[in-house]
Amino acid sequence: METIPLSLLWGLIGVALLFDFLNGLHDAANSIATIVSTRVLRPQFAVFWAAFFNFIAFLVFGLSVAKTVGTGIISPEIVDSRVIFGALMGAISWNVITWLLGIPSSSSHALIGGLVGAGVAKAGTSVIVWNGLLKTAGAIVMSPALGFALALMLVLIVSWLFVRSTPFAVDSSFRWLQFVSASFYSLGHGGNDAQKTMGIIAVLLFSQGQITGEFYVPFWVVITCQAAMGLGTLFGGWRIVHTMGSKITRLTPMQGFCAETGGAITLFLATYLGIPVSTTHTITGAIVGVGAARRVSAVRWNVAKDIVTAWIFTMPAAALIGAVFYALPGLFR
Repeated sequence: METIPLSLLWGLIGVALLFDFLNGLHDAANSIATIVSTRVLRPQFAVFWAAFFNFIAFLVFGLSVAKTVGTGIISPEIVDSRVIFGALMGAISWNVITWLLGIPSSSSHALIGGLVGAGVAKAGTSVIVWNGLLKTAGAIVMSPALGFALALMLVLIVSWLFVRSTPFAVDSSFRWLQFVSASFYSLGHGGNDAQKTMGIIAVLLFSQGQITGEFYVPFWVVITCQAAMGLGTLFGGWRIVHTMGSKITRLTPMQGFCAETGGAITLFLATYLGIPVSTTHTITGAIVGVGAARRVSAVRWNVAKDIVTAWIFTMPAAALIGAVFYALPGLFR
């Protein structure tokens, strides 16, 4: 395995943390869209709220998602600095493109796509760990579907429980409860998403002999990645907040609570199982679920269709960009 200078190693770690920052920036909308759109919190306060729970997620969850990304997508033995560079640039490029267009695509699947594209560009399809990749790809369908089903079920349960309450009483109660649901969703977001960058940095350190023996994630990597994601969340993602919070369907505090809770349960379950899911897919499915519970026409299906189209293209597009960036350093030798 080729050993790179320490300066280049730290440079690549910096690029990984830049991706983590952009992940927080890009996916901040997932954490705060509902609580902002229901006017429970102003945007400037909501991002601080979400960033705090993003950061402390490492206190709650293990590191099974990081291990999946580090060793369960492509064979760690073929990973080198160029593969990591290609993976990160593929993910960052796709994130920036979709952020500029205001499309809530998946940072998670952009990173997975970039990693697969760069790995295949180096050594062919034999390097793919199909079990981990197919599990992750399956989550593209399962996470929004589960978020949809849970949010829809929660709306029906809550509507039945509060059937005798006045609209004002329901609205007042769920304005407070949304603080709880938003906290849990941000916790789940930080727990699942930050671990993907941890896995990338850890496998880079492993490939350079900085981690010896069994693969693990150093604590300084954990803290740094959580901090980078929290900082990115502080800067928000206002274009995508608008799409997620109001373009798909209009939300009340009760619906916001149900969407966030359904999404949080999905993220907690996926993180426990070590599956790197998309927080974007999850919350979108949950928001569509609460909209559909009101009536099917309450959902702007053309917006939802555009988002789903972006999901389909994310992994192959990021893989292609990742392969191109893997090849670039070789052109200048």
